[in-house]
Amino acid sequence: MFEWISNPEAWIALTTLTALEIVLGIDNIIFISILVGRLPELRRNLARNLGLGLAMVTRLMLLASIVWVMELIEPLFTVFGSEVSGRDLILIGGGLFLLFKATHEIHNSLEGTDDTGGGSGVAAASFGMVLVQIAILDIVFSLDSVITAVGLVSELSLMAIAIILAVGVMLFAAKSIGEFVDRHPTIKMLALSFLILVGVTLIIEGCDVHVPKGYIYFAMTFSLLIELLNMRYRKNTKPAIGGVAN
Repeated sequence: MFEWISNPEAWIALTTLTALEIVLGIDNIIFISILVGRLPELRRNLARNLGLGLAMVTRLMLLASIVWVMELIEPLFTVFGSEVSGRDLILIGGGLFLLFKATHEIHNSLEGTDDTGGGSGVAAASFGMVLVQIAILDIVFSLDSVITAVGLVSELSLMAIAIILAVGVMLFAAKSIGEFVDRHPTIKMLALSFLILVGVTLIIEGCDVHVPKGYIYFAMTFSLLIELLNMRYRKNTKPAIGGVAN
C-alpha cells in the first residue's frame, strides 16, 4: 500500500497533487468564508472547521468509492446529440446552486438584509442551514478534485495523503481569509463575483465544454490584485482628503 515511499517520483507527485488540491480548494474556502460570515461571531470558527472537515470526509469517501466515481463519467442519456453523464448533472446542479447562492448573498449585501436574525433559535437554524449548504457544494468541488487526483496518480494512499494535507493547509488559512473578507465589503463582493464565475464554469463544464482552469484562476488573481491596489490607494488618500475638507 505504501510501496511508493521509497520512490522519489512519488514524492514529487504528492507535492504536485497537494498543491493542486489546495488551489482547487480556494473556491471552497471562499464559499465557506462567506456563508459562515452570516453566523454569530462565536460560531463562525466552529462552522468553518466543520465545513472544511466535511470537505475532507467527502473527498475521502469519494476516493474510497473511486470505481463508482469513475462510472459517473459514463453517459447516462443523450440530449440533442450530446451525451450526459452523472458527473455532468452534478456539475450543472452545483453550478446553478452556486449561481443562486452568490446572487442571493449579493442581493442581501446590497439591500442590507440579514437572514440570521437576533434570536438564538434563528441562529441555531442558520447554523444547520449553513452546514447543509456547505455539504452540498463540498460534493461538487470534491468530485472534480478527486477525478483530477485520479488523473495524476494511481496510488490510493498517496491521493488520500494529498487530500488530508491540502485540507490541513486550508484549515490553517481559512480563518484569516474569512476575517479578511468580513473586514472588507469590497473583497466580499469580489469573492461573490468569483463564485458566480465558478458557477458558470461548472455549468459549462457540465455541458462537456472544457474551460482551462488557468484562465479562471488568472482572472481571479488579476481582479484580486487590482482590488488590493484600490484598497491601498483608498487608505493612502483618505488622510489627504480629510485634510482638504478641514
